Amino acid sequence: MDLWSWIWWFIWMFAWVAYFTVLVYIVIDLFRDHQLNGWAKALWLIFLLIVPFIAGLVYLIARGQGMSERNQPRQVEYTEDDFDRIRAQSFANPADEIAKAKALRDQGAISDGEFEAIKAKALGSKF
Repeated sequence: MDLWSWIWWFIWMFAWVAYFTVLVYIVIDLFRDHQLNGWAKALWLIFLLIVPFIAGLVYLIARGQGMSERNQPRQVEYTEDDFDRIRAQSFANPADEIAKAKALRDQGAISDGEFEAIKAKALGSKF
């Protein structure tokens, strides 16, 4: 095979992978939608199996806006509670963190200012 045959092969493989990815997202969205009854979901699935390319286009045109609305609540949003939990895990025991920082200061790996900053951060995260 020459160079252009390889390039076209990769383009077609990319298109197939993208196409199957879209089909998987459509099936996931079908089962995520609580407004459709079971028969409507079954008809969409049959339509996707019989004429998948046309069914995929029709689904994206007819129900594309709903896909984004159904996907939106699943987006990760970090709240202050999440940050507090992360901070609590980062400094599980302030005394241990301060002891580690003191050992680093004694070895000369960190300065006195860095030690005080670590100490303030460790004590500030718990109180």
